[in-house]
Amino acid sequence: MNDFRYRPKDKYIQQADWQKLYVLTDHWKSDLLFYNDDLRFLHHLIDKYFLWISKKENIDMVEEIEVNLLKIDKQCALLSERVNTHLHHLKELIDNPFVFVSEKFRDEHELLEDDLAQFLKDFRDNRKEIFKITEYIVKREELEGKLSRVIK
Repeated sequence: MNDFRYRPKDKYIQQADWQKLYVLTDHWKSDLLFYNDDLRFLHHLIDKYFLWISKKENIDMVEEIEVNLLKIDKQCALLSERVNTHLHHLKELIDNPFVFVSEKFRDEHELLEDDLAQFLKDFRDNRKEIFKITEYIVKREELEGKLSRVIK
C-alpha cells in the first residue's frame, strides 16, 4: 500500500509517447483539484469543531492538526503549479518533439509522479488523523457536557 503510482510498472515513462504522458499528467491535475476541494472541507471540519472545544489539551490537538493541514495545503499548491508547468511542457513537446531533451524530461516526469505519490500518502495520513481527532474531541466534549449537566 506504500506505492501510489498511477503508471504501469517497468519502463512505461521511458517508452510512453507524449500524448499518453499528457493524459496521465492531466489526470494528476484533476486529482489535485479534487484534493484541494477536500482540503477545504477538512479546514471547514476543523473550524466547525474548534468552536465546541473547551479544554486546553483538545485545543492543542486541533492546532497541531491544523498546522499539518496547512503543510499539506502548501504541498498541494506547489504540486499543482508543477503539474501545470509540466502539462505546458508536454504540449510543447507534442507540437515540437525537439523542444526538450527527452530523457531529462521523462526523468522529471517520474520525479513529479513520485512527489505526487508522497503527497497522496501524506494527505491520506493527515485526513485519517483529522477524522480520528475530531471524533475523539466531539465524543469527549459531549460526554463532559452531559456529565456537567447531570452534576448540576
